[in-house]
Amino acid sequence: MPVESVFPQLEALLPHVQKPIQYVGGELNSTVKPWDETDVRWALMYPDAYEVGLPNQGVMILYEVLNEREGVLAERTYSVWPDLEALMREHRVPQFTVDAHRPVGAFDVFGVSFSTELGYTNLLTALELSGIPLESKERTEDHPIVMAGGHAAFNPEPVADFIDVAVIGDGEQAVLEVTEIIRAWKAEGRPGGRDEVLLRLAKTGGVYVPRFYDVEYLADGRISRVVPNRSGVPWRVTKHTVMDLDEWPYPKQPLVPLAETVHERMSVEIFRGCTRGCRFCQAGMITRPVRERSITGIGDMVDKGLKSTGFEEVGLLSLSSADHSEIGDIAKGLADRYEEDKVGLSLPSTRVDAFNIDLANELTRNGRRSGLTFAPEGGSERIRKVINKMVSEDDLIRTVATAYGNGWRQVKLYFMCGLPTETDEDVLQIGDMAVNVIAKGREVAKTNDIRATVSIGGFVPKPHTPFQWAPQLSAEETDARLAKLREKIRGDKKYGRSIGFRYHDGKPGIVEGLLSRGDRRVGAVIREVYERGGRFDGWREYFSYDLWMECAAKVLPPQGVDVDWYTTRERSYEEVLPWDHLDSGLDKDWLWEDWQDALDETEVPDCRWDPCFDCGVCPQMDTEIQMGPTGKKLLPLSVVK
Repeated sequence: MPVESVFPQLEALLPHVQKPIQYVGGELNSTVKPWDETDVRWALMYPDAYEVGLPNQGVMILYEVLNEREGVLAERTYSVWPDLEALMREHRVPQFTVDAHRPVGAFDVFGVSFSTELGYTNLLTALELSGIPLESKERTEDHPIVMAGGHAAFNPEPVADFIDVAVIGDGEQAVLEVTEIIRAWKAEGRPGGRDEVLLRLAKTGGVYVPRFYDVEYLADGRISRVVPNRSGVPWRVTKHTVMDLDEWPYPKQPLVPLAETVHERMSVEIFRGCTRGCRFCQAGMITRPVRERSITGIGDMVDKGLKSTGFEEVGLLSLSSADHSEIGDIAKGLADRYEEDKVGLSLPSTRVDAFNIDLANELTRNGRRSGLTFAPEGGSERIRKVINKMVSEDDLIRTVATAYGNGWRQVKLYFMCGLPTETDEDVLQIGDMAVNVIAKGREVAKTNDIRATVSIGGFVPKPHTPFQWAPQLSAEETDARLAKLREKIRGDKKYGRSIGFRYHDGKPGIVEGLLSRGDRRVGAVIREVYERGGRFDGWREYFSYDLWMECAAKVLPPQGVDVDWYTTRERSYEEVLPWDHLDSGLDKDWLWEDWQDALDETEVPDCRWDPCFDCGVCPQMDTEIQMGPTGKKLLPLSVVK
């Protein structure tokens, strides 16, 4: 039977909310399929507002991959702002998709992509608005299978009670495999109910079903072991890795938003993975190995994407885009091809040691010359060795001197505070570096009209990194350290006014730390926060540190743990970590050795250019580093007459 649109009820509410346009759908390149002509139906969610969620590449790719498949339907849903949430509850309008405004509770799968842990309360909002029981154990076969993906899914334990399954790694092939299992189960008449389809998914070895694993604890609160409680369920669940990106040229027709979003451009992922080995970087660790998209594959995606969207800027995305083996040829080829159309190119941020003026000039040839962003991460040479960020201050000064000397006037420098072994002096050296950057800029540009903005984020230890054992700096210590740095920069009469200073206080980082390294006991905190009104924790205006701490103080002590136990406590090698049964390919012994190297301030080279140092990914995942050069060039597009 067709599922009715809820838009007639929703439309009456829209005049009473801010930005109603974000809820109406109908974007260019969106897809609406007939309900009755499909047999597996997905509702895909990025658990944040439309303006953040719509440009998300992960959801956009899966949306297109699924809708290309015969008999499969995928629609999108995003978090609704509190003003609309209140009206939806009052008028009993359920969580809806923006494509056909169908109720999320009617779909077979409700897939949620978590790039950050701060979206967990938004998941609970969507579940309750959908009429889906918050806890997996209370759901029947009439409810969607709630699936988590994205980087935060590499430790889904804090939301284990609220999800049915988690898929770690690349999603393109994974969602199609899941689809076929569900399709077969439905075609057979749903034998064994919900439990049976979850068991079939778990037995693949690539889908984690928390209910099929029991967690046992030691008297001191640590985990004793995580053990399967069903026959045929694997002890470890492995990540998915797409090896030939040219076979998956998605999105082919990127969505064009109706409302203003955080990124107003068309984006192409030019490679996946990173082997730089920055010890704080979860994304770099869990996406190994490096897999480059070919220069011709990139050119085809840009051409099709621009034709189908009308965007005037192309973002070349990856974790370190300037590290693509053919980035110079890519930038020049695209700049040549679209010179008459004035299509601009952009990289998210540029590594200090990968920047060169030729590349920068190609990127700005057809667009506007904006500021450059570099990420030294640590203020002192010593701390950069600890985090394996192999960039010296001389490298940075030389790079910004080149930029200022070639006409740039604005540079943004990104750092972290609270890194392992960090001292006040390490952080204060950020101020020295900024002063040196301004001084060199004035020297080479022959003008005082230049600026550097120092942006600082709090360090949060993440699973599947060498720092997963590290203690986190408390919010109070973080704030005190940053206050000293602010005073130092503002107190510099000669250069201080040319240095912008932006930072987040330490409180959101503590909550993120609780969620990123938490186990199943943290789920009760998330639910308590949600029930007391917690929403949109990634937004400063909605985030409440006090609420999180009050709820944690109520829920955790009866279980023998507290917030400090999860955040500021250092772990030992012997401790079973909540995510140890989820295999990212990284060998735990290698991660521990790299943690010890960090404490010894020993750097480890990039295995793209140096011999393999046995992180474990390639042999365990049956993968390999894939990179150029191919020797091919991007040719101008010929006009067909």
